[in-house]
Parts: sequence; structure tokens; C-alpha cells
Amino acid sequence: MKNHQKRYLLLISSVAAIGGLLFGFDTAVISGTTPYIQPYFNLSDIGLGWTVSSLLFGCIIGVLLSGKPNDIFGRRIMLMASAFLFIVSAFGSALSVQLATFIGFRIIGGLAVGAASVVSPMYIAEISPTEKRGQMVSFNQLAIVIGILLAFISNALLVNLGENNWRWMLAVMGIPAILFLGLLFLSPESPRWLIQKVRLKEALIILEKINGPSQATLDLEAIQNSILSEKDAGTYAEVFSPKMRPILLVGIFIAVFSQITGINSIMYYAPIIFQKIGNDANSAVIQTAFVGGTNLVFTFLAILLVDKIGRKPLLIAGSAGMMLSLIGISIAFFLEKYDGYLILIFVLMFCASFSASLGPVSWVLISEIFPNKLRSKAMSVAVMSMWLANFLLILIFPAMLNWLGGASSFLIFSILCFILLLYTYFRIPETKGKSLEVLEGILIKERL
Repeated sequence: MKNHQKRYLLLISSVAAIGGLLFGFDTAVISGTTPYIQPYFNLSDIGLGWTVSSLLFGCIIGVLLSGKPNDIFGRRIMLMASAFLFIVSAFGSALSVQLATFIGFRIIGGLAVGAASVVSPMYIAEISPTEKRGQMVSFNQLAIVIGILLAFISNALLVNLGENNWRWMLAVMGIPAILFLGLLFLSPESPRWLIQKVRLKEALIILEKINGPSQATLDLEAIQNSILSEKDAGTYAEVFSPKMRPILLVGIFIAVFSQITGINSIMYYAPIIFQKIGNDANSAVIQTAFVGGTNLVFTFLAILLVDKIGRKPLLIAGSAGMMLSLIGISIAFFLEKYDGYLILIFVLMFCASFSASLGPVSWVLISEIFPNKLRSKAMSVAVMSMWLANFLLILIFPAMLNWLGGASSFLIFSILCFILLLYTYFRIPETKGKSLEVLEGILIKERL
């Protein structure tokens, strides 16, 4: 690729990845508001839990509703719709005076997060050349991590604004959401979607900007042949058909295990974990910032490696690192060895292992393993499974930590990482260096 083509690809991928940034920001910003919305709305602990998790409920609905409109209206229009919903949620929740209204606007934000979690990585995968696809899709995970870190920083900067500080924390998300919507007006549609709609001239122009005229013609023919071989539009019945089931199970497995191996328990409840081992609240907040920073650095490392060494080696190494780190946390809890920030070190090792492997690679895999005509619907199923797993884990983890204790809780997560390691070794295909059209033929033929 020439330099101007690389810049163009990076630009449009970065715009789409703002959806991931808003995804990360919206899911993390609520943590800083909880000390203030609980007394304002007079919430019990259970009420607070449901108020916080209402976003995830919206996410599940957003994923379910995104599949068909994504195929009808296109990836760019769906991203625009997500941006608009992010704006509505940011300002609506910030201005809410009634609990029902607040929860309603948080659910609207969940619709945006759910749709963006499907469409952003799909769009990036469909505009990216084969040799750059893994790296480009990983930008989505990097953007999510940046969004989480920005939410932590934003909350810290706004915490001293008085009794309405929580409103400012929520409203500030409207700024990147407005920027996202504006930049999408300047972004192209997915060439694969355009070819599906027989808008070949428009698709060719975009492919030429990305990969040059000669390669664009070859890409157009390959995509066109793939689409023409699929005479009818994909249905959910086909997604769950015996032929597709093995591929779908891989997508669901990766999506679910990206949530239930412990990362969100640590990201959402890191202050509680650190306070549970005897640190004061201020120290716990500082340690949580280290977690966010580690997440960012190692996600960037994964972007550099995913197209060089492949998806599968990263997953195997990362799963092993996560498992060993969680065993270390479990042993430290069991022996009550908290001195010297031992648990913090193991938590950072776990976050580094996750961020360099399962975090970004899960998005890469579920954006590239499904056939073209079923990609939108199959990704919706996989990502919905991810959000459902996330929702359930966030609901039960505080109780799990109190009932089972830190040692048993993190031992369970380590066992799940071992299962992930075995499944990756025996069942996950390597997709590095293969076009989406070539992968489609290989995976359906072999049925994994």
C-alpha cells in the first residue's frame, strides 16, 4: 500500500472506531457517578445495581435490532444512528430529574453501544485489505480501551464541580458523539455492502482509494463472486443451520469468554477489589488508573502483532498469561498476602495478557469468520451473547466476591481461562492473511 492509501484507510477506520471509543466511555463513565446518583435518586443497593446495569440491558436490545437494518440501510447509516443515540443518551441522562427518565436514557445509550459494538468492527473489517484487516479491526478494541480511560480521567476532573458533578460526567460524552456524527458524513460506505446493493461504481471508487486501481479491480471481482454465489439474503434460520452451527459456536464462544474470564469484573469493580485487601479509597482509585493505563498500552501492542504473528498464537499466549495471573491473585487472597501491592501486580499482569490477546482478537475473529451474506446477523448473535454474559456477570460478581471470597472467585476465572486455552488450541482457526471471501470458502467447507 502507498502512503496516501494507508493514511486514507487509517482515517476512515479511526472514524468508525470512535463508535468503540463511545462504547468504552459510556460503559465506564457510570462508575464515577454512582456515589452521587444513589443519594439523589434515593436508591437501595439493589436499585443502584439495576440502574448501573440498565445500559447493558439496552445493549442486548441494540444488538438484536441492529442486524436487519444494517443490511438494509448500510453500515454508515447505522453508525450515524448510533452516534445520534449516543448524543440523546448523554444529554438526556445528564438532565434527568426522575429515576425512570434516567434509566430510559441509559437504555437508549445501551441501544447505541449495542449497535456500535456490531457495526464498527464489521465496517472496519469490510473496508480493510486482507494484510491489514486484523490490525485495523483491533483499532476498535484500542478505541474501547481509550474510551474507558477517558471516562476515568473525565470523572476525576469533574468530581469537584459540586452536587451536579454527575450530570457533567454524563453530559461530556455528547462532545465525542457529536464529532462522530459529523465525521461520518465525510466517510464512505462499506464497499462490500455497496456491491451487495449492485452499486459497483461507488464500491470501485472506494476500493481504489484503499488499495489502488489494479488491486481494486481484483477485490471487486472477488467480493462480487462471493456475493453472487449467494442468491438469496441470509436469514437467522441459516445462521442457526447445521452447516453454520460450528462456525457460530466459535463466534459465540470467543464473544462470551471475552467477558466471563474476569476482565469486566476487574474493570468495573477494581476499586472494590483493592479496598477489600485493605487499601483506602484514594489508593484504590489510583490503582484503578494503573489498570486502565496497562489496558491501553498492551492493546496497542496487540495491534502491532495481530497481523504479524496471527490470531491463534496471541490467543494461546494470552490465555496462558491470564490463567497464571488469576491463579496468582487467588493464591494471594487465600494466603492473605497483600503487602507490596502483590495483588495489584497480578491484576496488571492479567490486564496486560487480556489486552494483548483476547480483548482485540475476539473482535477480529467475530468480524471475519462468518460468510458475507450472514455476517451481519451472525455477528449480532455473537455480540448479543457477549453482552448477555457481561450483563449477568456484572450483576452477580459483587455477591460472588462476598459469598465465595477472592480466592475462590478468581480461581473460577482461572479455570475458565484454561478452558479457553484448550478450545483455542483445538478449535479456533487461524485467519491471518486470508481474505474474507477465501475464509468463507475454507470455514464452510471444513465446518471448523
